[in-house]
Amino acid sequence: MHLAVYLPLLLPVLAALGAGPLSRRLEPRLATWLLTVSGLTLAVASTCVLGLLALAGLVRVPLVAALKGYSPEAVARQDPTGWPAALAGAVLLALAVLAAVRLAARRAGALWSAALEAACLPGTDPVVVTDDPGAQAYTMPGLPGRIVVSHGMLDALDPAEHEILLAHERAHLDNHHYAFVSLAQVAAAANPLLRPLATAVAYTVERWADEHAARHTGDRRAVAETVARAAVAAKRSRTAGPVPAAALGILGRRRPGPGVVPRRVAALLAPPPQNPPLLLVVSAALLAATALSALEAARDLHQFLELARTR
Repeated sequence: MHLAVYLPLLLPVLAALGAGPLSRRLEPRLATWLLTVSGLTLAVASTCVLGLLALAGLVRVPLVAALKGYSPEAVARQDPTGWPAALAGAVLLALAVLAAVRLAARRAGALWSAALEAACLPGTDPVVVTDDPGAQAYTMPGLPGRIVVSHGMLDALDPAEHEILLAHERAHLDNHHYAFVSLAQVAAAANPLLRPLATAVAYTVERWADEHAARHTGDRRAVAETVARAAVAAKRSRTAGPVPAAALGILGRRRPGPGVVPRRVAALLAPPPQNPPLLLVVSAALLAATALSALEAARDLHQFLELARTR
């Protein structure tokens, strides 16, 4: 098979290297969409290529070749070095499908559990205040979703910061950020090279909510200070209850990783992010190359199978 067939297996490396710069330099909403769509496209393309490689190996089996009218000798002439690639493709395909299905099932279960828990929360108001003395604030997906804020978090912030906190959480709820995070995680499960994209999406949805709160209040510095104070309050809190796995909050999913909150604060203290045209062009070219290489892989396999019928 042509070398271009293997391109979708290599492009995730470039995407992983570019995930960080894209998440920092693009407007967060666009970055979230671009990274999520890129991750899904690359995961589907790489999985399809693995499937094509496995199929190319399957027709080498004499029983399968006889059933489909292929000639094992013709197959060997067309692609004499294909056995190792076909075997590796079959193994990686099985691992990718298993990992993606398992994670998709876990995420679906977490979202369903969160929706049930949201429906069981007291009252009908979208915002639920708990008696938890620990500092917590998060959004639970559901129909409808709910925003959960603890007394501990409210006590740590002043009234103006309460408005910023709720604006941030409403952005998570209204824009279905948990769906972006879930899809990026499933893509990364199918292709582990895409894990940096999933990490970047978890960051950009928080930046998206930060920017929404900044536009809502008109004060970027106040939003930055609120994020910082909420992080300090949560870090000092030792009595906070568990956060649902599907929840998103002002500090991200559960506890933020090292350096995430300082990066968000620094971004809020800087001018609003722009969208450099060069990055957009490169990203579009990467997606186009992925789609074209996947189509090339399918065309190459079709030609390979047609030639394999030659006795």
